[in-house]
Amino acid sequence: MTTVLERPEKIQTLIDGVERYNPENVTVLEQYLETQCQSGSYDLMANLAILKMYQFNPTEAKEPVIINILAKALTAVPAPDFNLCLYLLSERSPEVEQMTTLQQLLEQSNYVKFWETYKDEPYQKLTQQVVGFEDAIRQLIARVVTMSHQSINVSLVQSYLALKDQAKFAAFCEQQQWTQQGDVVLIPLNKDNEAKAIVVRENIKFDQLTKVIGYSNEM
Repeated sequence: MTTVLERPEKIQTLIDGVERYNPENVTVLEQYLETQCQSGSYDLMANLAILKMYQFNPTEAKEPVIINILAKALTAVPAPDFNLCLYLLSERSPEVEQMTTLQQLLEQSNYVKFWETYKDEPYQKLTQQVVGFEDAIRQLIARVVTMSHQSINVSLVQSYLALKDQAKFAAFCEQQQWTQQGDVVLIPLNKDNEAKAIVVRENIKFDQLTKVIGYSNEM
């Protein structure tokens, strides 16, 4: 799961102060991004600061850095982080378009198609600098499944997670506190997946009620 990194004071100063748009500081922020990619942590505001600096200084822009930022943002879906990053890009390279394809598949909960697309080597190369990227995506999918299901077919959720190996799948279920019973995975009740009774209440104003009574008396 992607975690928010405790932002170093130096980075905080860069983001908050007037030095935020000084191109001489971009290397510091890029190194901080490398730390995120290696540690599994995530700092959206610092990454947006990089893109903003690239926007003001196009000659400083580095495509691999942009792709790493987008890859980290993918692990935050359904949060709007990826789109926030896209808004700061003046141009979209073929690699950025590929990342956008992955983002759209995740947003649409088209997980099977996501993994089918991602298994192609050009797509995997885009995220190879982000340690634990696939695990982060599986955690993202698991959160959606946990919110929307009380039970789900084993083969279906395996296809969502691209986890056909039974041992790995069993370990993943245990991590999520899911229980496998035969060909079904049972998911603990939570505030999102628990069925709730819906009470429909219609408010009728007094003048409307008197009209209805009047009409009934005329019939």
